[in-house]
Amino acid sequence: MDFWKDQTFVVTGGSGFLGTYVVEALKRRGAVQIFVPRSAEYDLRQQEAVLRLLEDTQPDIIIHMAAVVGGIGANRKRPADFFYDNLMMGTQFMHESCLAGVKKFVTIGTVCAYPKIVPIPFKEETLWDGYPEETNAPYGLAKKMLLVQGQAYRQQYGFNSIFLLPTNLYGPRDNFDPATSHVIPALIKKALDAKEAGIKELVVWGDGSPTREFLFAADAAEGILLATERYNDIEPVNIGSGEEISIKDLVTIIAEETGFDGDIIWDTSKPNGQPRRKLDTQRAKEAFGFESTTLFREGLRKVIDWYQQEREAVR
Repeated sequence: MDFWKDQTFVVTGGSGFLGTYVVEALKRRGAVQIFVPRSAEYDLRQQEAVLRLLEDTQPDIIIHMAAVVGGIGANRKRPADFFYDNLMMGTQFMHESCLAGVKKFVTIGTVCAYPKIVPIPFKEETLWDGYPEETNAPYGLAKKMLLVQGQAYRQQYGFNSIFLLPTNLYGPRDNFDPATSHVIPALIKKALDAKEAGIKELVVWGDGSPTREFLFAADAAEGILLATERYNDIEPVNIGSGEEISIKDLVTIIAEETGFDGDIIWDTSKPNGQPRRKLDTQRAKEAFGFESTTLFREGLRKVIDWYQQEREAVR
């Protein structure tokens, strides 16, 4: 408990989806000094804002989760924003944190950094064995450059920077905006909208063949904080559940859990995205004792229940 109580934390992206779970988990561990910067006050793309944030907070440990994120549609529409904003937010912040004497910098990367085609399950050693899937390559590469930077700064300056690779996340408080949401909230919203409107067709992008691995957000937060406390090495680490599910099966489960009983229509004019995703999670287990605990269907029910309550509250 002293580790958490005695440190000052800056959690960028701490008011976002995953960030709220990380902040809650920090508080449960006894952390007292937690600062969550907001972009309106601290635009991390600007050096002046980065320097001001470090001066204002004097952090011991930084957990950097701030990111511009979205599903396939958003990545295709705004690839330049996804590259520039994510790269600049991270690289300036890490550089100035090193110069300011920050004790530890925890970078939250993305499974999108992996090559499009790589043996299943994804092992950290294969991270450089090819180019990422095209629809999210600018985002994935911007994040992967922070791994390169962290390793270089460790080599030259002895800077304690670690890099974590979480898989696709889901959970209550996720983003349900159709323009920017990821696959699970997008499908839940579509299914509930169709059910309430009496529409008997649910149109889904692609052909249903790709697979994904999903990790409950609260589990991801636990993995991040275990690494923050216990991991101090140069190698990247996967944070995942180890469970793989096809998009076709995912849609079937969501239809069942939401009560949608219509037909599933596959729009094959739209992209599938990466063919398969499943992480090898052995390094996280061995290095800092992380294993996910939330079963997928159980977590999915929690998301649907939360979203239905939010819809009712809006009405």
